[in-house]
Amino acid sequence: MSTVSPEATSKVARGLEGVVAAATQLSDVRGNEGKLVYRGYDINDLAEHSTFEETVDLLWYGTLPTRDLLNKLTTKLSAARPLPHEVLEGMELLPKYASPMDVLRSVVSILGVHDPDGVSNSVSANVRKSIRLTAQIPTIIASWHNISKGRKPIAPRFDLSHAANFLYMLDGKEPTAEAARILDIALILHMDHGLNASTFVARSIASTESDMYSAISGAIGALKGPLHGGANEAVMKMLVQLGDISKVEPYAKETLASKGKISGFGHRIYRTNDPRALQLRRIAGDLAKHSGNTKWYDMSEKMRDVMARERPNIYVNVDFYSASVYYTLGIPIDLFTPIFAISRVAGWTAHVMEQLMDNRIMRPESLYTGPQDQKYVPIEQRS
Repeated sequence: MSTVSPEATSKVARGLEGVVAAATQLSDVRGNEGKLVYRGYDINDLAEHSTFEETVDLLWYGTLPTRDLLNKLTTKLSAARPLPHEVLEGMELLPKYASPMDVLRSVVSILGVHDPDGVSNSVSANVRKSIRLTAQIPTIIASWHNISKGRKPIAPRFDLSHAANFLYMLDGKEPTAEAARILDIALILHMDHGLNASTFVARSIASTESDMYSAISGAIGALKGPLHGGANEAVMKMLVQLGDISKVEPYAKETLASKGKISGFGHRIYRTNDPRALQLRRIAGDLAKHSGNTKWYDMSEKMRDVMARERPNIYVNVDFYSASVYYTLGIPIDLFTPIFAISRVAGWTAHVMEQLMDNRIMRPESLYTGPQDQKYVPIEQRS
């Protein structure tokens, strides 16, 4: 087996760290300041005052909409929620053990075949496809949740917000205004985040002038990974496995002593608090108090306190508190990463459209570290 010399690897930006691969007007991640900005608006301001639909409008069109423009986009999004009946019938044939993210990736690809705009990359066609994808991804996830349990999918409603409709489609019960608003804020917080792994995949695919559905299918595949969108599932599984606040500190110390990582802590960009995590921490605390179930929040706070003492330079990221928020809302753990996609699709589609406005195919260089000057040996002479 060949080895790679330290001199060679020193020339490679592992994980593309520090490499600027695209210019964007969509979001600005200021890691040293702990700030996240969408189109010039601080994420805290948007989380407090905006809605998912309004923030989507901001990302896609560049400015906060008037009431009339927002109503038009909201109407288009709600009208696009139903899936083609052929797609729903096909989902019924999938193996019930399939993971929601695998189903989501596959069904999004199939939807590309059914889309009347096909492979058109015109601006108007991509806007329409962005609306359909953003509207239909929650329907895919909720429908699969019920199909996998042997139940019939629940048809979307057109009179509910994006967040409220998703919660309704899970069990047929209209959520409280508080639950819908909590999910709405979480969707705003997850919508875009610079050139993260899944967004980079989407822009790379778009740079080949492939179609929107190919780009979003690839992004979903990237988001599925436990180092990206799957981290919040890992956080909740950790808390459930521990089961009691008394086990948190021993687990954290043992994990750190063995050089292990604790899910929900650390971020490639942030060198201080992740602003999204601070918002979700507040929400998690309020939700725990109002629901009367403080167990998961208390365990999370204990883990945060231990880490602040043991590793003061490693902060919680967006996945840490989103886990207990979703779980307290009654959302199954296997839907945590798909909910990430419900939000991030708005950012992915915005990036695809931005990429195509000033496109050049992405083609980074690689550093060859294999053998040199090999001579071909006929197969009969090989030992």
